Amino acid sequence: MSFVQRLMTAILPRPWAAAMEAEARAWTARCEICGTERSVWDLGGIRWKAAGNPRRRHECPSCDRATWHRLHKT
Repeated sequence: MSFVQRLMTAILPRPWAAAMEAEARAWTARCEICGTERSVWDLGGIRWKAAGNPRRRHECPSCDRATWHRLHKT
């Protein structure tokens, strides 16, 4: 769990923290080169009450390099 995730789960009431984690796990980051998908929560991020499908640059475990990932809600 990243520092931001630990901080937010410590500050927020337990039901809100659970809702935040559930929604972050529903968002996935898909590598635009190889198609590997991982949840935003597993990447150490939080997407709570978010909208849109932005692109982020992350390390891809399959490509072994930093590639663009499209975020989308499953």
